[in-house]
Amino acid sequence: MKFAIVVFPGTNCDVDCFHVITQVFGQPASYVPHYSTELGDSECVILPGGFSYGDYLRAGAIARFSPVMEPVADFARAGGQVVGICNGFQALVEAGLLPGALLPNPGGFRCEWVNMLVGDNRADALNAATPGQVLRMPIAHGEGRYHIGADEFTRLERNRQVVLRYCRSDGQITPDANPNGSVGNVAGVCNEAGNVFGLMPHPERCSEQSLGGTHGRLVFQSLLSQVAMLR
Repeated sequence: MKFAIVVFPGTNCDVDCFHVITQVFGQPASYVPHYSTELGDSECVILPGGFSYGDYLRAGAIARFSPVMEPVADFARAGGQVVGICNGFQALVEAGLLPGALLPNPGGFRCEWVNMLVGDNRADALNAATPGQVLRMPIAHGEGRYHIGADEFTRLERNRQVVLRYCRSDGQITPDANPNGSVGNVAGVCNEAGNVFGLMPHPERCSEQSLGGTHGRLVFQSLLSQVAMLR
């Protein structure tokens, strides 16, 4: 399975993603620059974390207008697997490929490990996880507060698009487990089709035990199995 890793000016987690894909999972991957107008024969697109264009205006706002986002959008609409991590999630939201908005955290930048509850979701990129499972991953962001109107949030829940919620280690969803004030403790959502997934935590930073955890492997394992089923 071939991965495309999109690189904007200011992206800084591209090498981490490349390492996990190629060294941990043994899959081919290539970097796709922000000015590219094609994705080649890639079967999955990763938009990694960082500070695209310095997060000027707001996180992901300028990245959304990069030439590469047009083929990414076409790929997503055709059913291709797209995952946005942290700043990549912000870019997907700004591009309208995922619902809602990501606002500044009330308490500023947060860098820590968090727990998340897997919902009864339709996200292809988490099909290796079990609904009700608690995952532990690190976050590092200043604009991760997920926001969406009440009616739209109800629709997301009804459609099972609320994929991950911040929780305690026992799976309880509580205000004190929410690191950034996200509505409904949202940590990750997917589109209605389930092929576009965005999350604020970093799975590429917890795919090897030497880094403190391996729950991030579930995202990459899910992508591999999903594409294999479609071949």
